[in-house]
Amino acid sequence: MISNEILKEFGKNLKAERNRANLSQEELAEKAGISFGQIIGNIERGEVNTSLLHIAMILKALDIKFEMLLDINKFK
Repeated sequence: MISNEILKEFGKNLKAERNRANLSQEELAEKAGISFGQIIGNIERGEVNTSLLHIAMILKALDIKFEMLLDINKFK
């Protein structure tokens, strides 16, 4: 199913960007203002379809654009 592929791709790229920023899941969650780091882990594993609010907070915390986490053209 394409939605699972999108979630997994997004999560894989989030993990890569978090590692580039040298942050743990907990540190990213704190920096983004997200209640706890387990949410970050769930997103990275493609287990949850996170909210737009969480995505925006993560993008701001990592200082990256959405395209760094998902190339929507891969899923045509």
